[in-house]
Amino acid sequence: QVHLVESGGGLVQAGGSLRLSCAASGRSSSDNAMGWFRQAPGKQREFVSGIHWSIGDTAYGDSAKGRFTISSDNAKNTVYLQMNSLKPEDTAVYYCAVGEFMSKHPLMYTYWGQGTEVTVSS
Repeated sequence: QVHLVESGGGLVQAGGSLRLSCAASGRSSSDNAMGWFRQAPGKQREFVSGIHWSIGDTAYGDSAKGRFTISSDNAKNTVYLQMNSLKPEDTAVYYCAVGEFMSKHPLMYTYWGQGTEVTVSS
């Protein structure tokens, strides 16, 4: 059973930055990928970014390209999401998730964190 704990959310002004962290415990060798998703009120869960723990491959959703950077510290079993140039439309609850394969589809992830709220004011 994988346990995920997100942190780093908060309130920031437009143009500002935040770094989200997701600490994973109990991960097995088959839990190779971590993804970041976000969900704003009344909207579907959206893929933000993903990383493959072993290979280091990364992927970004269209909204994150050029502004967000995902990275991992394998020794700490932690994945980070550096978010720069934040916009009000980035306001959402951000979730990290672990699965066997990196995918943009939330159904491909087995374990989910509780979420961390990000609010970007204009």
